[in-house]
Amino acid sequence: MFSDAFTGIGRYTYELTHRFFEMHPDVEWVLFLNEPQYSQFDFPANVRKVRVNAPHYSFAEQTRFLRLLTREKCDLVHFTHFNVPLFYRGKFVVTIHDTTISFFPGKKFKSWWRRAAYRLVISRAISRAKKVITVSHNTAADVQKLFSVSREKVIPIWNGIGTDFHPCSETEHERVRRKFQLSPQFLLYTGVWREHKNLVGLLRAFALLKSSHPDLQLVITGREDPHYPEVLSTIRELGLSESVKCVGLVDFPDLQALYSAATVYVFPSFYEGFGLPPLEAMAAGTPVAASNSSAIPEVCGEAAHFFNSRSPEDMARKMEEIFQDTELRAGLIARGQERIKKFDWDQSAAETLRVYGSVVQFPT
Repeated sequence: MFSDAFTGIGRYTYELTHRFFEMHPDVEWVLFLNEPQYSQFDFPANVRKVRVNAPHYSFAEQTRFLRLLTREKCDLVHFTHFNVPLFYRGKFVVTIHDTTISFFPGKKFKSWWRRAAYRLVISRAISRAKKVITVSHNTAADVQKLFSVSREKVIPIWNGIGTDFHPCSETEHERVRRKFQLSPQFLLYTGVWREHKNLVGLLRAFALLKSSHPDLQLVITGREDPHYPEVLSTIRELGLSESVKCVGLVDFPDLQALYSAATVYVFPSFYEGFGLPPLEAMAAGTPVAASNSSAIPEVCGEAAHFFNSRSPEDMARKMEEIFQDTELRAGLIARGQERIKKFDWDQSAAETLRVYGSVVQFPT
């Protein structure tokens, strides 16, 4: 799962492993990689690369990857996602980032056999792991409840946030507005287009907000997902085609500038295992309006203005309050700058290494 594409599990694996390699040059690390990452990256002398080339969630992952894992005879393997080969017999820990599919299977998991395969793989990974790491206390509670796991086995360790995100200059704001043809005021959503992300609810809230802010725009990043045509159909239905900018995947400088230039960052999800984007927005100096569900309040603390994700009316009302109340807005920005200090990848790495040390003899 290693990748320098700074999203989700790729970021998690990248940030932790780089720290492990530096913190413990005395340990032999084995990194299992697919192409192009295998050829793309070089590592310190204490890291050995193994080329796997098994697509995620594939039969090859259950066979070829299994053979390579067995051949290496590692003292401990850390699977940074639940897709553990079913017949791997070595000691391992696993990270569960969320249990979204259990609550929101989405259109890709409508068939019974996909749901059964997911349930089999994740439940066996959790039951056979020596320790289960989760990225929030909320996800830890979900894992314990859904898979009947003891509290002692599940270790919550928050993700960190990198130093890449920060407020940008007005020159950068103007550049990104010109590039995407944006008005001075816009709302921002970043992420995938999935059922649990509640994009339709966000669009309905935006339509309500536009009645008092006719020049307001909504910027949606992320690749259009053909499995969720209701996003584009809702834009058309509500007459928002001129006001909603679907800008696709953007490179990092543009993402950073969009975060910083946005009037409000909106995080409308029904469910999140952690929720990194609100922290990135806080780091960029932007006030955050966020759903009050799942792990989001745990992560955002008092640095977000929360709404009921099931109510577009409440979502619109809370965003309006940020627009109108300058004291609230300033407070959210200030509290956001403090909140991000609690999420540190060095601390995450140190806590993860302590988990390793609880399973095998390890110089923590």
